[in-house]
Amino acid sequence: MIGDLFARASQGPSVHVGGGWESGRGAAFESVDPATEEALARWTGADRAQTDRAITAARRSFDAGEWRAASPEQRAGVLRRLADLIDEHADQLTELVVREVGSPVGLARTLQVAQPAINFRWFADAALRGPRGGYQERLPGIRGAVSSESLLLREPIGVVSAIVPYNYPLNMISWKVAPALAAGCSVVLLPSPRGTLSALAFVHLAAEAGLPPGVLNLVPGGADVGEVLTTHPGVDMVSFTGSSAVGATVMAQAAATHKKVVLELGGKSPNILLPSAELATAVGPSILRFCRNAGQGCGATTRILVPHDRIDEFLDLAAGFIEERVPTGDPSDERTEVGPLISAEHLARVLGCLDRTVAAGGRIAVSGERPVGKGWFLPPTLVTGVDNSAEISREELFAPVAVVLPYRDVDEAVAIANDSPYGLNASVFGDHAEAVAVARRLDTGTVAINGGGPMRADVPWGGSKRSGTGVEMGEDGFLEFFRVKHLNWQVPA
Repeated sequence: MIGDLFARASQGPSVHVGGGWESGRGAAFESVDPATEEALARWTGADRAQTDRAITAARRSFDAGEWRAASPEQRAGVLRRLADLIDEHADQLTELVVREVGSPVGLARTLQVAQPAINFRWFADAALRGPRGGYQERLPGIRGAVSSESLLLREPIGVVSAIVPYNYPLNMISWKVAPALAAGCSVVLLPSPRGTLSALAFVHLAAEAGLPPGVLNLVPGGADVGEVLTTHPGVDMVSFTGSSAVGATVMAQAAATHKKVVLELGGKSPNILLPSAELATAVGPSILRFCRNAGQGCGATTRILVPHDRIDEFLDLAAGFIEERVPTGDPSDERTEVGPLISAEHLARVLGCLDRTVAAGGRIAVSGERPVGKGWFLPPTLVTGVDNSAEISREELFAPVAVVLPYRDVDEAVAIANDSPYGLNASVFGDHAEAVAVARRLDTGTVAINGGGPMRADVPWGGSKRSGTGVEMGEDGFLEFFRVKHLNWQVPA
């Protein structure tokens, strides 16, 4: 049994406005376990009027100044208390994410639950020290015919619409809500309908942590709610994570009222195995990087570039690794690496792309074993026989599917890697110095060299082209939630 946190999330009211819970008045939704296809809960989303009231509550709380005028120590204390509550409820949150999203339990325990607590603590520290340059920064004075002094103030940007996807529901909340609250902003949160139970559980904990009424509001729902959050004149900033297509709509809607927009969108990230790479060492992380969370991650390295004369060697190693080390199945099983895709509709879209690829001459070169029975499972799949212009090489699938692309020299590998509408993430394996040199040539926001390292709260995440605008996390991501005010005055020469 999941426990009382699940009961509060699944059986109580679904809308949180101005510090109080109320029943939704919008569309009806059903949360379904993607591994069993069984209903977890039914809930009703917010309507436009409730969304408007949530924004008004956030606006009122921000303008009243209780939270933004609180001392850095006070804001940090609430964020640390929230991190502690996440840790205290880690087992319940882990099981909830496993059942709602289908993440394997090992991943849910770490990246889905433990990491958000780490993020909130990092931003608690950030609230204490302030953004880069400080909350106040005295500039050098000017002396001349008119002498003056200047002071820069970094102030919270205001009301933030935070719109998060389903794939990492708690972690994505922490990427937006933690820096917004640390800066002194007020927030209206819209989770994906596929991750709403996790968001409900989080907001219950946030209320318990001691946030003042109206500082954090929750309006679950669909596109109609999102449209209000991106167009309402009471919103100062929209922070959105999701597909590039929806991100373009968000940007267009927000432009009408000149809001600041931070978009973290899709990816079709390259993984370059240099001629100097040890394939036996590189194959494992190469497979796991595109299979993590069933491939439902914007940074998945789903284009694997291999020297043309080593393709067969790589595929043989990959087939053995997938068979021995990457089981697909029950996400509550500690041995599982690949759980289900989020929905029947998403699985059908992915299978449709694979069918079109094969019909056009592509080949399913390697595929894991699909579990028998219910659940929207797709085992790890490697595709060959296509080039970088193919649909499967251009479009983000959000699934454990990668295309293996041959290259003849490093210059061609770099050209193929950069020939993409996206520029979010990349991976390079090979001699360290050579890999660093190649990494510097890639048009992307992040590059992992020879496996890289763990996720860090103190580094920015963002990309170029259709992968978004602005960054999240780290000092640069924290700065996104501030506006700068310049004070200057004359002084005697």
